[in-house]
Amino acid sequence: MVDLHAGDMRHHVRLYVRVFVALLVLTAVTVAASYLHLAVPIAVTIALIIAAAKGSLVASFFMHLITERRVVFGALVLTVVFFLVLMFLPLFTQWDTIGQKVQ
Repeated sequence: MVDLHAGDMRHHVRLYVRVFVALLVLTAVTVAASYLHLAVPIAVTIALIIAAAKGSLVASFFMHLITERRVVFGALVLTVVFFLVLMFLPLFTQWDTIGQKVQ
């Protein structure tokens, strides 16, 4: 087992408290953004950006993925590739039918 010194423990606790405060601030920003009367696409974009920031904080620090660089980047690249394939697949099928008559 790893023996942590008191200073190391304080450092980790301080880091977790900072992440927690950042999550509280981002939650307050989410609530504040909900009171803005924005167009739906802009509101969804803002909500997704805030949610991605909060999710990355949780995954990085509370799930300890920030120390697993190589594995995380490999999974991230694979996820992005599959995401792009799934997003462009309907677009490619639409492009395939352009110029054809509808029967």
